[in-house]
Amino acid sequence: MSGPAFRGGVLALLAALLFGLSTPLVQRAGAGCGPWTTAALLYAGAALMGALSRRPAEREARVVRVDLPRLLAMAVFGAALGPAALAWGLQRSSATAASLLLTLEAVFTALLAAALYREQLDRRVRAALALLTLGGGVLVLGTGPAGGSAAMTGLLAVGAATLAWGLDNTLSRGLAERDPSQVVAVKAGLGVLLSAGAAGLAGETLPGPAAAVALQAIGASGYGLSLRFYLLAQRAFGAARTGSVFAFAPFIGALAALALGDHAAHWGMAVGGALMLAGVALHLAESHAHEHAHEALDHEHAHRHDDGHHDHSHDPMPAGEHSHRHQHAPLRHSHPHVPDIHHQHEH
Repeated sequence: MSGPAFRGGVLALLAALLFGLSTPLVQRAGAGCGPWTTAALLYAGAALMGALSRRPAEREARVVRVDLPRLLAMAVFGAALGPAALAWGLQRSSATAASLLLTLEAVFTALLAAALYREQLDRRVRAALALLTLGGGVLVLGTGPAGGSAAMTGLLAVGAATLAWGLDNTLSRGLAERDPSQVVAVKAGLGVLLSAGAAGLAGETLPGPAAAVALQAIGASGYGLSLRFYLLAQRAFGAARTGSVFAFAPFIGALAALALGDHAAHWGMAVGGALMLAGVALHLAESHAHEHAHEALDHEHAHRHDDGHHDHSHDPMPAGEHSHRHQHAPLRHSHPHVPDIHHQHEH
């Protein structure tokens, strides 16, 4: 199996794995740490990872000044409000229940992508979303509170985090052409400034060195590298589909929480997990093809010359992905496609 849908699915699953594992780890490393301080340390690690993984300018398109308002909005929702709400909620609920509730992020992302970008949610995608939503509901209801720690206020905070990240995911779709590592570095850096300022205003104290290093390491992998994979997945097959595949992260987080000693196992884990897996599989098997038109377009992004949409000439021809400003002539054809940066037409 190959193609943009498969590549996007694999990247989204990698992003889900890293983020899912981070949730119970944040609960442990951030115990006793203020939510804004936790968010700042997580995104300090993400910013470092983004800065170290940047690709040369000839391989990826640079972030430009016009992108800064969008990046600031992404930082507010995704690097400040979202992680702070999650950290606050994790201190008041079980890691398993909180992980499972993160399923709502996929639903918010898909609905916002359809509303703001008019991404098509056909019957297969809607069925996948329904399975994910149903699976998440069964998982949460079936698990129940762990020793009374899954307080409603904590779970409501986790739900608020999923809405914040749904907004962040949808906003990030507009930066799919940019270097994902640079997007991570700028967004995370802005998030650190915002969260650190809020932590200072709230009078939060700094954690010990071990907790600070642990949170930064979790942020580098679970937020920095995960976001890089997420952005690449969005580039491959759109925000709504990336969000739905990323919905596997709650299941991964719940399994990790149980492995770390969270005793919240229930029959709902197996049933809900199976429903979620079916939803992910349904998206990965998606096949969407019809005759469609491409208007003339002038833009810059990383691309290859074997994808059917980039046939301009080079002397010499570069190997693999490269980035430069290029033009697309009007074109009408039919082939299987997904709502990537070249297929955002109406249906």
